[in-house]
Amino acid sequence: MILEGVAYPAGQHCETTALGALLCHDGLDLSEPMLFGLGEGLGFVYWDAKYLDVPFLGGRSKPTTIVRTLAGRLGLDLRVEETTSPRKAWHNVAAALDAGRPVGLQLDSYHLDYFTTKVHFGGHVVALYGYDETHAYLIDTAQQGGAVTTTLESLERARSERGPMTARNLSFTVAAPTTRPDLSDAVRAAIRSNADTFLHPPIANLGYRGIDKASRQVTTWLTRSSDPSRDLPLAAMLMERGGTGGALFRVLYRDFLAECRTLVDDDHLHRGHQLYAEIAPLWTEVAQQITSAGETGDPDHLTRASEILADLAEKEREAMQTLAGIRPE
Repeated sequence: MILEGVAYPAGQHCETTALGALLCHDGLDLSEPMLFGLGEGLGFVYWDAKYLDVPFLGGRSKPTTIVRTLAGRLGLDLRVEETTSPRKAWHNVAAALDAGRPVGLQLDSYHLDYFTTKVHFGGHVVALYGYDETHAYLIDTAQQGGAVTTTLESLERARSERGPMTARNLSFTVAAPTTRPDLSDAVRAAIRSNADTFLHPPIANLGYRGIDKASRQVTTWLTRSSDPSRDLPLAAMLMERGGTGGALFRVLYRDFLAECRTLVDDDHLHRGHQLYAEIAPLWTEVAQQITSAGETGDPDHLTRASEILADLAEKEREAMQTLAGIRPE
């Protein structure tokens, strides 16, 4: 069983790529920045744990939150299933495919055959559009190959893996409404809501407060890591090329705001877009400074990264305060 016409070319982020493939197959074609923004995907987390070589800098909401938020915002019919039984998990997806619907899956990318970098990441999302006796047919990001295959055995291991950010064989389907949603109302509400979440984090590791914390902690990374030449460039690579679309998802959000300007005429939106156009390249510079620190062992690079992060904490707070002022229509 292999469905025809399932694709989402050039997707950069796994969850929006999978969601875009599912929605396009159902007749609703939205750009990846629009999916990301309507799903209120922009965020920040400074995540530290004893098992991490260096802390993780994350730039988005938790796995499948974009899917759930966008479905509520646009009135999609979203059906999510989880189970601890591999047999039931396969029945759930096979039934959807047999009914003509591609399926989104949350899984651990470590087990997928086509991943050349073997790192456990339990928050990866793909779209499943077919299977045969031995293989599953998936849509992943352009970076991972787009339309790819993996064995059914590896897919089962990926879906049932336990650990940080994993889910219990989670699968989902979406159905678009019969009429195209009014995006102008939706983007206004999504931008304000995302801004509110970013400006009022429940703990200091999140939102603009988390960026400020990162600015104070990043200078310790050379002494924190047992192998800085490995760990710091890897952390920076994840910021730029780990499915973020560049600049820790800020490029995607900048492009979302630019697209919104074609739908909504609001001074707060215009100013917010200008600010994120300035913010995005600064995140790329942070990643470059972290890479250089790891490669050279020179702590001055982390001092510079710290200074930029402190500036970013204030710039993003200003940008989100501005966007929070967008008027309802």
